[in-house]
Amino acid sequence: MDQQQIHHFKGILEARQSELKQLNSLSLEARDTVALDQQSVGRLSRMDAMQGQAMAQAQERQRTRELMRIEQALTRILNGEYGYCEDCGEDINEKRLEVDPAALFCLKCAQSKEL
Repeated sequence: MDQQQIHHFKGILEARQSELKQLNSLSLEARDTVALDQQSVGRLSRMDAMQGQAMAQAQERQRTRELMRIEQALTRILNGEYGYCEDCGEDINEKRLEVDPAALFCLKCAQSKEL
């Protein structure tokens, strides 16, 4: 993989990283503890709020996992290891990296892991 391609994927990874960090900060209020105030919020409204909170927390966990994968990919770029499969060491197809720039494995190794 040439430097221009690596620079392209680095830009994609950094843009996604920035977007995820912004989403995490925006959803902070939705993940906060739901107050038990029966006077202002009815029981069903509180249950809806708790469900919304749980969904926001699950989304935050998913974003955190994706941020970790992105940070690992950026580290691989710095170390000159980006674009190579973690298992077999072969090049990861550029089309696969377009779909998932943080991919660790070539398609063959990824499929063998799913089995």
